[in-house]
Formats: sequence, C-alpha cells, structure tokens
Amino acid sequence: MDTASVSGDVPVRFDTKIAVVLRDDLEPWQRLNVTAFLVSGLGTAVPEVVGEPYEDADAVAYLPMFRQPVMVFEASKETLTAAHGRALSRALPRAIFTSDLFATGNDRDNRAAVRAVPTGALDLVGLAVHGPRNAVDKVVKGARMHP
Repeated sequence: MDTASVSGDVPVRFDTKIAVVLRDDLEPWQRLNVTAFLVSGLGTAVPEVVGEPYEDADAVAYLPMFRQPVMVFEASKETLTAAHGRALSRALPRAIFTSDLFATGNDRDNRAAVRAVPTGALDLVGLAVHGPRNAVDKVVKGARMHP
C-alpha cells in the first residue's frame, strides 16, 4: 500500500510508480493512442492504482482515475526492448503495444497479433509498467522523460 501525506506543504510521494515508455519514432497521434491503450491495461490488472469516483459541486458523478501520476518516457527501440526484458525479469504488471496493432481494428485481432509473435521478436512501440518505485526506475533506465 502506498503511503502518502496530504497535510500542509508536504508533497505526496507514492511507494509505487506507473510508467509508460514509448518508442521515440512514433507519430504524435500514435503516442497518444498507445499511451491510452497501455494504461487501460494497468487499471484493470492492478485495481489498487485506481482511486475513488469523482463528483463535482453539482453532484454530477465522474469515473475514477489513477490515484497517482503516470510518468511517460520515450526511448529508442533497443532501450524499449531492454525495458521489456527488465519488466519481465522482475515479474512486474505490464502492458505492451506492438507495431502490428496499428493495423488491427479490434481487441480480438490485437490479441491474435501479439499471440502470433514470440516474446523476443515483438516489435514493441510501447510498454506500461507498475510496481515499487525502485523496480520501475530500473525498468525504465535509459529512457528519458517524454517532452
């Protein structure tokens, strides 16, 4: 469980981290699309990262969102592949997006496209990972913050 203080001027610091690593040669629309798909996987697999529903002053309800920031990085294809290997070796919850998914139009075909390729041959364009801060920092080593 994350510990966070919200009193006074003390910054909130989480024990865990959510990170997305995007390949640095993606078009802007691809970066946004890949990020949206990747984080949706984490929210379903790691329900504790999702906070409570929102409500405005008029009592209009809104869906809950992650309760902590999502750090977005970019990296070369090689660095992204290495990050994937580190996430696997640490058994961290992860989501992937491969270049093949840009050519599919639905979830069934997306899963089939990933299933058709061995792990070491996946043409990764994005990776999302959640876990202890230090473990996630090691996974994203070599990536840089997205501009």
